Amino acid sequence: MDATRHTGKKAIVTGAGNGIGRATVVRLAREGADVVGCDVNESALGETSELLAAEGLTAELLPANVTIQEDVDAVIATAGPDLAIVANVAGIMDHFMPLGEMTDDMWNRVMDVNVTGVMRLSRAAIPMFEANGSGVFVTVGSKASLGAGAAGTAYATSKHAVIGLVKSIAYLYGPKGIRSNAVLPGAVATAIASSAMPEVPWAFERAMQAMASAGPKVAEPDEVAAAISWLASSEASNINGAILTVDNGWASA
Repeated sequence: MDATRHTGKKAIVTGAGNGIGRATVVRLAREGADVVGCDVNESALGETSELLAAEGLTAELLPANVTIQEDVDAVIATAGPDLAIVANVAGIMDHFMPLGEMTDDMWNRVMDVNVTGVMRLSRAAIPMFEANGSGVFVTVGSKASLGAGAAGTAYATSKHAVIGLVKSIAYLYGPKGIRSNAVLPGAVATAIASSAMPEVPWAFERAMQAMASAGPKVAEPDEVAAAISWLASSEASNINGAILTVDNGWASA
């Protein structure tokens, strides 16, 4: 770990209350970044704050819902004009629900967080990145960005969709010094994984068949955060529009 990798950089991390988001806040703070973290769960942000304090680190943590434009605007305003990094980590699962049982409410909630939330925060950051002549987006996709076996219909669709957004930003804004890449975790020990309770047993069993090829290793959130930090750094300055799998080889199965 390089304690000066992100010195002087302002970063936003969504989903900062748990799992990969929390690990990313801590990782970037350790590496010198000035971090603004947000999460819909205010009490979880308190736990993140305690972890930071235990290491003598700080970050500005605020409750925010990425599906609400006013909250997104508040996060952007807190970060200020020197914003350099946006880590789109916040996401929700769909309880492995197949299309036949999919409700409009479930579909809309998953799309709002996993796609529209990413779009809104990224859209709000673009003017700052353009003004600064540089900026980096790192968006968390999933093994479900490459196939359909890791989740239900809404989640898999959302994680496919967000890759299109990542690549569109990379292509259109690359000439302006803006990079956009995706990290695709496999099995990770996070709250989103532990809360993904199946509602349709046969669909869950089908997903478990696909997950059986993941291998015995379940990643820790910091392993994914390390990949996010690297893609956000100058070491990855020539990487744009890329998909980095962090899945213990699951995508190769």
